[in-house]
Amino acid sequence: MSGKPTLKPGMTAPKSGQYEAIGPKGGKTNHEVTVVKGEPLPPTTKPGMKYVLTDATKNKSGKG
Repeated sequence: MSGKPTLKPGMTAPKSGQYEAIGPKGGKTNHEVTVVKGEPLPPTTKPGMKYVLTDATKNKSGKG
């Protein structure tokens, strides 16, 4: 992985944007979800998966 912080399902999103699900061993899944800052990240399809922010929203509401 590129060193970006990973987030567990249910954690609060630190920024609005696209979050990619990452496999338990760090592999890409090509599954992305859009989450608003302050909202919880959704459950993943398999145990042990996490999320990484891939594309932050580029407006004032997404800053933070």
